[in-house]
This record gives sequence, C-alpha cells and structure tokens, in this order.
Amino acid sequence: MKWDEVTLVILAVFGCLTLLLTQVSEVLSKLPEIIRAWRRVRRELNGGMGPDDPQRSADVSVPDAPATGPVADRESDEADAGEGRRVSGP
Repeated sequence: MKWDEVTLVILAVFGCLTLLLTQVSEVLSKLPEIIRAWRRVRRELNGGMGPDDPQRSADVSVPDAPATGPVADRESDEADAGEGRRVSGP
C-alpha cells in the first residue's frame, strides 16, 4: 500500500466520521420536538385525556377534596407567613 492510498483511506474515514457525527447531532437536536410530537400522538390515541390535559381533573373520585402534598403544604405555609402567622416546618 502506497502513501497516497493510506492518505485517501484516512481522508475517507474522517469524512465518514464527520458525516456520522453531523447526523447524530441533528437527531439529538430534534429529539425534544420528536418526544413532544410522540406524546401528542399518544394523547390523541387515548382520547385526549392525557396527564397534562387541562380538562382532566386531578382526582375524579373526590372532586371537592383539598389539595394535599408538599406543594399544597408549602403554599399554605406561604399564605400563613404573609398573614403574620407562625409557619410550621424548617
């Protein structure tokens, strides 16, 4: 194998690697958009009642139940602190 053939092989390999990396970069940059589109498709196939659908309630069995959990506790603590009450917790 002559040096000019080795040089051509090296150039071809680097050209293929560059092309491969460019394609991978394009796919990765579009991945969030692809995921959002896939979730929209799944939501439509499920009848439009996905977890982030605004028409879906948090708990269908108890519609008037107060919100509970860390976020609800934090919001009530902030409201109590705004009124000058003692806030529970750290």
